[in-house]
Amino acid sequence: MDDQELGFKAGDVIEVMDATNREWWWGRVADGEGWFPASFVRLRVNQDEPADDYEAPRAGAREADDSGPEAQSCKDQMRTNVINEILSTERDYIKHLRDICEGYVRQCRKREDMFSEEQLRTIFGNIEDIYRCQKAFVKALEQKFNTERPHLSELGACFLEHQADFQIYSEYCNNHPNACVELSRLTKLSKYVYFFEACRLLQRMIDISLDGFLLTPVQKICKYPLQLAELLKYTHPQHRDFKNVEAALHAMKNVAQLINERKRRLENIDKIAQWQSSIEDWEGEDLLVRSSELIHSGELTRVTQPQARSQQRMFFLFDRQLIYCKKDLLRRDVLYYKGRLDMDDLKVVDVEDGKDRDLHVSVKNAFRLYCGTTGDSHLLCARKPEQKQRWLKAFAREREQVRLDQETGFSITELQRKQAMLNASKQQATGKPKGVGRPGYLTRHKHPSLPASRPQQQVLVLAEPRRKPSNFWHSISRLAPFRK
Repeated sequence: MDDQELGFKAGDVIEVMDATNREWWWGRVADGEGWFPASFVRLRVNQDEPADDYEAPRAGAREADDSGPEAQSCKDQMRTNVINEILSTERDYIKHLRDICEGYVRQCRKREDMFSEEQLRTIFGNIEDIYRCQKAFVKALEQKFNTERPHLSELGACFLEHQADFQIYSEYCNNHPNACVELSRLTKLSKYVYFFEACRLLQRMIDISLDGFLLTPVQKICKYPLQLAELLKYTHPQHRDFKNVEAALHAMKNVAQLINERKRRLENIDKIAQWQSSIEDWEGEDLLVRSSELIHSGELTRVTQPQARSQQRMFFLFDRQLIYCKKDLLRRDVLYYKGRLDMDDLKVVDVEDGKDRDLHVSVKNAFRLYCGTTGDSHLLCARKPEQKQRWLKAFAREREQVRLDQETGFSITELQRKQAMLNASKQQATGKPKGVGRPGYLTRHKHPSLPASRPQQQVLVLAEPRRKPSNFWHSISRLAPFRK
């Protein structure tokens, strides 16, 4: 925290000294004074009640009082306060979005000499779509508001009805870092600085830069679970809205989690494209056409007909496809593309140790992949039983990942795929010659186990002491690109 920020914990009562600023108040708690966010606190219902009574009742304490009429009246008042705040912040947010759309987006579109349509899409994302959805959401909230007895308002159903609409925030949140980069580039030119300031003044907006205004939707989607948690806290279990609020809280947490997961997945696509560009003799369509996540990887023995010939191959399980490569005989860090299997058409079968009935050879730690359309089968063997189990679990995770993506509608756009491949080709041109190295995350399973206290950077150096570390791949591996 800064020196003038006020630190406090849940349950503290803060004496407000200055509330002239809507966002930040000056207050006192215990022996300290400082600024704190007004949105982090609630005004006390009764300013005269002792501080101890204001704290949330602990388990087994004040049970008799909580069921009394005074306690219920207090809880109803607190529920009213939370509902009023939800409606108030939604109205403020709608005005905020309208100011951005009318004050900035509309004015920028008039200046085709300064902004292309692609630039506007980068800077503002889908904020106009968000504005339209939020207007409908606020209208629904106001219809559910009980003006005579606000604590009886049933807002939970509104969140449930519009939960699918909130998923459009995913696109906005994923684009926001690009917006910041583009704005930073433009504001180095004075004409853009003056233009954006003129837009703000014409719309009579508060003195905050455009990047500050554009951060609000990112903050807003994260605030809904907090507001619903407060609403549930002051909603009696017998209240008609209780189950809806409970379900809405769960739904909005899932929306926030989904947005975070999509952001992580989209950050991965650049790294997948870079990995593909490091593979020699790549054939067929780009990996990103169908995949966006590395599920598991490792070395397996592939037993093929005729004569049950065995081949050592590196396998990489992505969502929807399994890629296998061959290591270079002399430079073991170089991989050659050998093929792929469509996971949508495969059935995974565990094979018991012993003699295989099809190939008439003894196998251990094996499993078979059956192709439904061609009737082909692929017998793969791991070195250890635990490695085999990890592969079987990884295949189950892959199917679950595909199912979730279908349910949530996650996909990579053609533009995102092309941009990732373009970035990878640029990196290839300025980095190592093709085939010299691979990202560290694809070889981690080869490193010997070392004490956990030793830094990861030292682990990589100790594991392969004869290889000179590459700045290019080191920068890639630092980003923790894939979750195994």
